[in-house]
Amino acid sequence: MSLRQYATQCFIRLKDNMKINEYINKDGKRLRMGYTTGSCATAAAKAAAIMLLTQRSVDSLYLITPKGIEINLDIEDIDIAKDYVSCAVKKDSGDDPDVTNGMLVYAKVSLLDKPEIIIDGGKGIGRVTKPGLNQPVGNAAINSTPRQTITKELMSVADDYNYKGGFSVIISAPQGEEISKRTYNSRLGILGGISIIGTSGIVEPMSDSAIVDTIKAELSVRLNENKKCLLITPGNYGEDFLKEDFRGIADIAVKCSNFIGDTLEYAEELGFKSTLLVGHIGKIVKLAGGLFNTHSKYGDCRAEIIAAHSALYGADREITEHILNSVTTDEMLDKLRAAGLLNKVMDSIMDKIKYLANLKTHNTVEVGVICFSQVYGQLGMTDNALKILEEIKGEI
Repeated sequence: MSLRQYATQCFIRLKDNMKINEYINKDGKRLRMGYTTGSCATAAAKAAAIMLLTQRSVDSLYLITPKGIEINLDIEDIDIAKDYVSCAVKKDSGDDPDVTNGMLVYAKVSLLDKPEIIIDGGKGIGRVTKPGLNQPVGNAAINSTPRQTITKELMSVADDYNYKGGFSVIISAPQGEEISKRTYNSRLGILGGISIIGTSGIVEPMSDSAIVDTIKAELSVRLNENKKCLLITPGNYGEDFLKEDFRGIADIAVKCSNFIGDTLEYAEELGFKSTLLVGHIGKIVKLAGGLFNTHSKYGDCRAEIIAAHSALYGADREITEHILNSVTTDEMLDKLRAAGLLNKVMDSIMDKIKYLANLKTHNTVEVGVICFSQVYGQLGMTDNALKILEEIKGEI
């Protein structure tokens, strides 16, 4: 049975050419996709730029998200002046409502003499106060992908209207400061509001049972195709890493989201021979603490695990304290690298993950792991990872 055949029977995955108003079907239930705060900010900025150059109202706007999905967004609360335009897009999380669902994301755009695009945050957008996050300390918490999409769309508008100058863009969310109290932002060092985020531009429904059903269905397909070796990754970061470092196998990876434990258990149930897990350190390190559902609501033991393994290899109090007070895993790794401990600590963590992951499958499925970060690239792998990788390639 092919993926296309079973997709009509279970929770189907997004395809790159799907539109936002299409639905995901799981056992007859229709689940609607949504779009990120990044898409809201990009659409509002683009609409404002068009209205500023034309002095005419724009009621709706088509946008192609980074994932390649076309969305049509309504433009609200329009304020057109000669030297600026402000407008908003309402956040819609689809059938995966989060704390920002229904919130208005505003863009105020004005003209610049120089052909440059300056993006900053206004009311309700958080400020970065700790190092190691997507943006430098002091910047508005508008992540790289939304900054890139805003810049790209405004450059396109300038070309379309033969405009030679630039734009100043202020993104705001009047409800953002209050909403941020229900997020982890303050813990991460983002103060005063929400973050504008989103790597794909769209929000997929996150029903736990539906996702697990999807994973099980895809593993069943692999089994029906006489595959005995699995390649799994939690999400987009892992998929991108595979495309960059292991060309030719990324397309067969099963996305398991946070449900690493469920995936391994079902691999055991189906009788797979081996499984290679490829993931970002921020998720994978949790497995060394026995957390096989890596969602933050179940715990965040990243710093504690890395600190413990660091102390095992001679890290002093200053290094250990720095790790425990770090916001991101990359910030922790920076300290270990400077101390010459990075490789030893990662090898130790990999050994622990291998032990616990194989224990999870009662040692009936050989589990290997490759771990990476976006800053350091490949960080470590279990001693059986390359062997399993070759087994997977042999089945392609």
